[in-house]
Amino acid sequence: MLVAFPAFIIAILLVLAPASQATSPAPSPSPSDQNFQNAISGFLRDDTRAPLAGVTITAKSGDFTGTAESSENGSWRIGVPVQGTYEVELDESTLPDGIKLADGQENPRTVTFSQTSNLSVIFAFGKGIVVQEQNFGQNLLNRLVAGLSFGLLLALAAVGLSLIFGTTGLTNFAHGEMVTLGAVLAFAFSSIGLPFWLAMILALVGGGLFGYAQDAGLWRPLRRRGTGLVPMMIVSIGLALAVRYVIQLFFGGATQQLPFAQSAEIQIGPVSISPNNLWSLLISAVVIGILGVVLLKTRLGKATRAVADNPALAAASGIDVDGVIRLVWIVGGVLASLGGILWAYYRPGVTFDMGSQILLLIFAGVTLGGLGTVFGALIGSVVVGIFVELTTVFGLAADLKYVGALVIMIVVLLFRPQGILGRRERVG
Repeated sequence: MLVAFPAFIIAILLVLAPASQATSPAPSPSPSDQNFQNAISGFLRDDTRAPLAGVTITAKSGDFTGTAESSENGSWRIGVPVQGTYEVELDESTLPDGIKLADGQENPRTVTFSQTSNLSVIFAFGKGIVVQEQNFGQNLLNRLVAGLSFGLLLALAAVGLSLIFGTTGLTNFAHGEMVTLGAVLAFAFSSIGLPFWLAMILALVGGGLFGYAQDAGLWRPLRRRGTGLVPMMIVSIGLALAVRYVIQLFFGGATQQLPFAQSAEIQIGPVSISPNNLWSLLISAVVIGILGVVLLKTRLGKATRAVADNPALAAASGIDVDGVIRLVWIVGGVLASLGGILWAYYRPGVTFDMGSQILLLIFAGVTLGGLGTVFGALIGSVVVGIFVELTTVFGLAADLKYVGALVIMIVVLLFRPQGILGRRERVG
């Protein structure tokens, strides 16, 4: 039942429309671009961050040659037949007068796909490379803002996971698939031609319904049987694997893009940020703020905190414990789905395993902040997000930046096992 629920929705929506309809309109594609799911893309901006239009870029591999011309906002995209290694060359003769590639900028350059159907290639112009090396403070500020955006979207999923743990004691390893489902449903609803805002709302509703279905069809019966938390945790691992590969069955293994996924960075004072990351930061902050007010100021929020603190005492006080837990699962599903949609824009791209890729970071945020504490999950996630982004500033390889977040979690827990806002009695 639980696996069939997301599978049924995804199957219907993905059969109704081809996957390519949900991707953002690509500027100036190569003539054969629409025949390929894989692409090489990027944005061309000079050292003042002004877009460069009308510049020709070519990608070659074996007998294949693809060409694109940058659009008015500097974006370009070349569809390619297979993922592999390509030689990408910018035609310097098509650059505007007075604009040249930065000293040391390799052209042509060899690029290779890695676990994604969209490969981004950036060219630096003027004194771009030198400026990036010298302006350490600017880069640090940009990474700090990006880390805050990433940390807040992590917090959306982490808060839901923390609420579920606080009210049921369950460590839910299927929470990553709830994150994936939100992004996949948003893509599916967009594929059938629904307006962007409606597709996002329906994706959140679908996430909430999946949370409800999980509790009603699996976790509530197991609780009534008196099943221990360790067996339930193992069940959640099995559920995660089942849902993940059911999604892959209908969605496929390629990376797809949500509408408006490609956007040029904008300058806000000293900070350079993409509009998608800016919206992600604002939406996450507003949603978390509303959730905090609900938990602190409303009867429902107080009932939820009472169940998290002591379910038996809450039941004796007349609180409908099962009703609160059911609502927590719904809210957790909605928050995870929203986090998944924002994660799809942050990466960018939608894949069948995108939730599992950040599941450990979500757990790191929850554990670092304090198990079962909502505001601890928020603080822990922000710390993890900022640390992940800042590590790249100090020379850590991008492929290792997630490892650094887990290391800092271990170090903090060695000195404060209950987490930042956790209480000692929650440990052991």
